[in-house]
Formats: sequence, structure tokens, C-alpha cells
Amino acid sequence: MDCPHHTACPYWKPESPWILEIITNWPEGETFGLSSEEEEEEVTRAEEAPPYNELPETERQYALFTDGSCRIVGANRKWKAAVWSPTRRVAQATEGQGGSSQVAELKAIQLALDIAEREKWPRLYLYTDSWMVANALWGWLNRWKKANWQRRGKPIWAAEIWQDIAARVEKLTVKVRHVDAHVSKSQANEEHHNNEQVDKAAKVKVSQVDLDWQHKGEVFLARWAHDASGHQGRDATYRWARDRGVDLTMDNISQVIHNCETCAAIKQAKRVKPLWYGG
Repeated sequence: MDCPHHTACPYWKPESPWILEIITNWPEGETFGLSSEEEEEEVTRAEEAPPYNELPETERQYALFTDGSCRIVGANRKWKAAVWSPTRRVAQATEGQGGSSQVAELKAIQLALDIAEREKWPRLYLYTDSWMVANALWGWLNRWKKANWQRRGKPIWAAEIWQDIAARVEKLTVKVRHVDAHVSKSQANEEHHNNEQVDKAAKVKVSQVDLDWQHKGEVFLARWAHDASGHQGRDATYRWARDRGVDLTMDNISQVIHNCETCAAIKQAKRVKPLWYGG
């Protein structure tokens, strides 16, 4: 399987399965997402949920945290989706072969909807650290439906799953909140702790070899994002990647910037005064 982006990725290597996995399954391109103008349009599907700690006690029973992951296990890809109920202190998960992390995120939303529908909840509060999922539920779904689930003449990414979610959201009051997963422990609150619980529940069990590939892949993506965004700083690189549906850790971005020869050369050039500098 060829990587559609490898010509733009100087670090791509065919013998790196984890790197190949995340690049080939990155839902970025003409058939995914909206323009900045479209994103600013009024949301007509799901409302934004309040921070979890601001939810009334009587409403917290209808709150679920969702997450999904995908890993290379041996020679195969495996995805896992999970939901966490803060009031019941229990997690429920589902998993399967193939797919991607983004697909797993959507499967987690479907799992949360399954629970709400089965128990006949009057409403559902969804908490996710996926920027992609939150924005889709806030407003992208309505635009996609009007466009017959296409963008520029091509089916949107994971169209069938999105259509199922959209149909179910129409029948149930769903409020969504994006949880920032990249906060320090000293700043973490109850919402972040619940997000950590569902993150653990969604982890695919892998060997140390697979974990090594995972780490290499995450650092690779951070390096790629840093290069492609024009060697910006840590926060700017993080935002650049997030806006394209890729979640990076601040630690990996900082590591890449620290080891970036281009950034070091730029800093050195700024420190050296030209011969004609009068001072």
C-alpha cells in the first residue's frame, strides 16, 4: 500500500508500519472538513455542552466521555472505542480490526448514542478530546447533509458512519464539549480526570515493540507538522496540526523543535550581526 502523502514527507520510510498507518488514515484533504467561512456559520445540529463541573448534579447521569484509538498489533491494525460514565464510574468499550484512530473516535460516539437510546435518556452530554468530532457535531453535519454527504464532488470521509450519527442526533438532544487533553497535572480538573479515564479504557493492548513504533510515529508526525507549518513555535504547531484533525502532544512537539536543525540555524543567524551592522 502506497502512502498518498509520502512525496511530501521527507521522513517517510516504507518499513515503518506505525508511521504508514497514521499518514494513510489521516482524514485531511479536500473531502474532509470545511473552509474557515463555513466553520463560522451558525450551528444547527448539536449544542455545546457546559464544562462537566458546571453540569447540575441531576444532569450528570446523562454525561459520557468518549475516546478511540488505533494501533498496529503485530502485522494488523486494531481499533478500540470506549465511553466512560463519571456517575457510574464504569467504562464500556468495543473494538475491531482495521480502521483508524479517527474511525474509532466515531465508533465511540455511536457507542454513547447506543447507551442513551437503550436507556431512553432525554438528552446526552458528550465530552470528547477530538477536535474533529466536536466540530462535526457542532455544525459540520448540517452542511454535509445539505451537500448530500459530498464535498467538491467526492464523498466525505467516513460518510456512512457520519450519516448514522446525524440521523440519531436528530432524534435526541445532544450537547457536545471539546475537552483539552493537553493540560498540566496542576491545572487538571474533574473534567480532565474523567477524560483520562476514557483514554485508558480506549487503549489497545500492545507489546513493547508496538509501543516503540507508536512513539516513533507520534514524533514523526510532530516533526512533519513542524516542517509543514513553517517551523513555527510549539503552540502554533499544535494548533496547525489540530486544525487538520491530528492530535499531537506538547512534549513531542517540544522535542522536535529542540532537535530541529533549521530552527537552530535561524536562531544562530539572528544572533550573528552582519558585517554592515552599525552598533
